[in-house]
Amino acid sequence: MKRVVITGLGAITPIGNNVKTYWSNLLNGVSGANKITQFDASKFKTQFACEVKNYNPLDYFDRKEARKLDKYAQYGLVASEEAIADAQLDFSQLDTTRIGVIFASGIGGFETFEKEVVEHTKNNFTPRFNPFFIPKIISNSLSGTIAIKNKLHGINYCPVTACASSTQSIIHAFNYIRMGKADIFITGGSEAPITESSIGGFNAMKAMSTNNENYTTASRPFDVSRDGFVVGEGAGALIVESLDSAIKRNAPIYTEIIGGGESSDAYHITGTHPEGYGAYLAMKNAISEGQVNPSHIDYINAHATSTGLGDLSEIKAIKKLFASNLDKLQISGTKSMTGHLLGGTGAIEAIATALTVQTNEIPPTINTTKIDEQIPSTLNLSLGKKTTKTVNYAISNSFGFGSHCACVLLKKYTN
Repeated sequence: MKRVVITGLGAITPIGNNVKTYWSNLLNGVSGANKITQFDASKFKTQFACEVKNYNPLDYFDRKEARKLDKYAQYGLVASEEAIADAQLDFSQLDTTRIGVIFASGIGGFETFEKEVVEHTKNNFTPRFNPFFIPKIISNSLSGTIAIKNKLHGINYCPVTACASSTQSIIHAFNYIRMGKADIFITGGSEAPITESSIGGFNAMKAMSTNNENYTTASRPFDVSRDGFVVGEGAGALIVESLDSAIKRNAPIYTEIIGGGESSDAYHITGTHPEGYGAYLAMKNAISEGQVNPSHIDYINAHATSTGLGDLSEIKAIKKLFASNLDKLQISGTKSMTGHLLGGTGAIEAIATALTVQTNEIPPTINTTKIDEQIPSTLNLSLGKKTTKTVNYAISNSFGFGSHCACVLLKKYTN
């Protein structure tokens, strides 16, 4: 099996429109929550979200191209271009049949779908749809667009597993490379779900926080007063590459991927298993594949959505698997700053985890002031401020509606 490394990163997030800014704000505990500006949310139970700030598509695309792309695809292209540049990739010098794209979105062109259907009803149901309607809404159009733009002829597709989507993208890229079926992948995920129908739908499920008076601190993983997740938007992109290819190109290397765990709770379409069985299996599978023991793991970037049952089930899974290692293990919930990017969340959290392994700096969990009494107070939840410690092995967790569980295991790169 080939060794696999990460050689490029790109991000556009609620707390930074590039990796450098995103990482700095993560370490400094900056909240990305704001009152919703994209539509009038005054009639909704939730009136805030974690929006991307200061984004103008014409800063990245010409007007004609921007009109052809839903916002989720725009975000994914912006992040992927940053990652390509960061990895110093020159596709003209490489075999493009060995370079693929696995890029996810849990929902796809939600904003486009909503606007087109609303216009359809306003026009007395006259079928006057935009000719780009279908290409803009389908979740796989982004992976295809990235490949077309860069003339890449390798494996190309889009996993759709809700909030586990982009973590599964990374795992699949890792597996193809280590089996020798590709040399390089552009992988990750993107989402732009801050729309009226999305907010209304999640409100109807009672899944989102309604803490409108304290929206900047509403995402509070593990806190006794948490009342649901805060939706976010943006994208994360990673260049995943065989070590042989990276060395040949003299590419920068952030960290090594050594395991990917996938499983199913097989419990409920939207709820996690009360004991975190799927999460436990996914982490256990990743560690087994990486040929390490639970005692080796230094840090977990938890899924930690700030939901009542979700946070508890993940903690139970961690307690079960790392029972002999809890005093050493550091955990943080970075959704406390970024909100929940759904299909894009695993990608930006894998980026944070890779940088943690590289730099030995652990982002904090912010907003959590009183830990739920069902969560052991002895757990190292990185509350309030960043932590500096040696991180040789780290896990990034993602769990999605449909009982999908995925986690990626990273190791500090050494020759």
